[in-house]
Amino acid sequence: MPPSSCSVLRPASDDLLREIESGAFEALSTEELLAWAVKTFHPRIALSCSFGAPEGMALLDMLSRIEPRFRVFTLDTGRIPQATYDLMDRVRDRYDKQIEVLFPAAKAVEAMVQEHGMNLFYESIEKRQLCCRVRKVDPLKRYLSGLDAWISGLRRDQGVTRTAIQKVEIDATHDGIVKLNPLADWKADDVWHYIRTNNVPVNRLHAAGYPSVGCDPCSRAIQAGEDPRAGRWWWENPETKECGIHVGEETEGSGI
Repeated sequence: MPPSSCSVLRPASDDLLREIESGAFEALSTEELLAWAVKTFHPRIALSCSFGAPEGMALLDMLSRIEPRFRVFTLDTGRIPQATYDLMDRVRDRYDKQIEVLFPAAKAVEAMVQEHGMNLFYESIEKRQLCCRVRKVDPLKRYLSGLDAWISGLRRDQGVTRTAIQKVEIDATHDGIVKLNPLADWKADDVWHYIRTNNVPVNRLHAAGYPSVGCDPCSRAIQAGEDPRAGRWWWENPETKECGIHVGEETEGSGI
């Protein structure tokens, strides 16, 4: 049976904390977990969808069947490719879904570019983290401050920075908000099986060799045999390939 559906606000209730610590959510299927999350938190819960990864699109499709009014948001950094915008429009049409688009603070972007240039992210990990923080992390923090929970498409086998994620956890990086990773135990093949079975639209750059699509200058196609995350921040070591959205800068090196 799913864990109890209690009224939960931030900070999370003691009952929910005990259920998380007990591992009760790990036994739930993805659909069961999403149904519980919607019942417990809606409308103060939202799906984070980059429109550049199949995981987010699979979750979006599942949620559309559970609660058509569910909320979905995305981060427009100002550097994403046209293919990603095109997919957003397809989603609006197919699912009749309004997408909450988050933008970075213009003044912060202007100051960063004036001091460091347009392509600062190639110069050092620190400057790449700065760019991610201004364009992604800070807008996300502002948005999440109005929610009690959020949903991500993280999987444990995506990289060394994600192996320990739980299906439900307390997100200390974002002031103790509840974070759900319903696909934590899925493999890439599971995601693509769902996509194909349900005819879910995806970013057209996947067909061009991009396993995931982020900002245009920070994403590339990969070669046969390369790690799926090899196309993201390819000039860095695997241990630093996070932007601060899912892992705080104090523990890694920052990206999604």
